[in-house]
Amino acid sequence: MSDALPFGFTNGEALYLAAALFGAAVIRGLSGFGFSAIFVLFAALVTNPLRLIPIVFSCEILMTAFQARGIGPHIDWRRSLTMLLGAGIATVPSIYIMARLDDSLARLIISCLILALCAVLISGWQLRRPVKDTGHVVAGMVSGAANSAGVGGLPIAGFLTAQNLPPAAFRATMIIFLTGIDLMALPVMAANGLVSSNIWVGILLALPIIGAGVWLGGRFFERVPQHRFRQGIIALMTALALANIARLVL
Repeated sequence: MSDALPFGFTNGEALYLAAALFGAAVIRGLSGFGFSAIFVLFAALVTNPLRLIPIVFSCEILMTAFQARGIGPHIDWRRSLTMLLGAGIATVPSIYIMARLDDSLARLIISCLILALCAVLISGWQLRRPVKDTGHVVAGMVSGAANSAGVGGLPIAGFLTAQNLPPAAFRATMIIFLTGIDLMALPVMAANGLVSSNIWVGILLALPIIGAGVWLGGRFFERVPQHRFRQGIIALMTALALANIARLVL
């Protein structure tokens, strides 16, 4: 059976990654962010996550179809578009660099990046003045660079949290922004040799798992205190990042 699995994964690795994927999808359905970062961190414990990022991005784009209903009125389009402009500037050079790193260094950089972003989120950083378009473009550039590691959502999650967006607006804007940066990143990744034929098998295997997870998470969105839930997500990502760093360094 393992011969039919993408990337030569064993049955045990495939089951582990499927469980991680389902858990990350539930979190995406509940909060609108964290899917890529959590799955990438779990995957980094057993493999180089860079080769899985195109599958994650493809699935993240398809997840929008599951979550699109009802989010339209809550999307902050001005914020979304200015941040996407910034992300577009940073996407090409950052993916070019990431694609040329060896496996261990790539995993270490991804884990350190996520740990640093979690530290910002944990700090409770708040913006006291309204952010102008230029600020949103800069935030988008940071996100575009981080998205080369599959974690472009974390800088924007921190940035929007610091602006005290209502939960529905936060979730809707994150969903649209993440879809946009993933659409930008996929062709650039393909041009840098990060997309293989395994992507199609991976997507077919992942879709039902993700669909079930997003559906389950979405059912509980209004019942779960979003601020407390986000703190839990950040704590989980911090623990996973530290575990990855310890595994690579020690």
